[in-house]
Amino acid sequence: MRLALILSVSAFCLAYSAHAEETPAEIDYLLTTVGSSNCAFIRNGKRYNAADAEKHLRMKYQRGKRYAPTTEDFIEHLASKSSMSKKLYHIDCPGEEVTPSSEWFALRLAAYRERQLDHGKVE
Repeated sequence: MRLALILSVSAFCLAYSAHAEETPAEIDYLLTTVGSSNCAFIRNGKRYNAADAEKHLRMKYQRGKRYAPTTEDFIEHLASKSSMSKKLYHIDCPGEEVTPSSEWFALRLAAYRERQLDHGKVE
């Protein structure tokens, strides 16, 4: 029983460690994607262009990496709301409904991971 528990915990730690190594690449992908989109970034009620969104979120990530040990944490803690006002961020893309940024980033992260699996880069 104890050996099974140790093996189970070890497998989880290895899987988490392998995924944690992907975190910077995933976050960079998300930031580059928002920066190269034709979408507006809505922060505290004001619209910003895509390049400004990327710049702002990169700055938040650089200052707040300790809050983002995983890509999901990055989305939840840094890319979804203002740390000052606590207002949610939104993404407004042409031809689409305005979406909370957490949903927008989560969809792109899922697609990115799917492509990585398809190309055999992630186990």
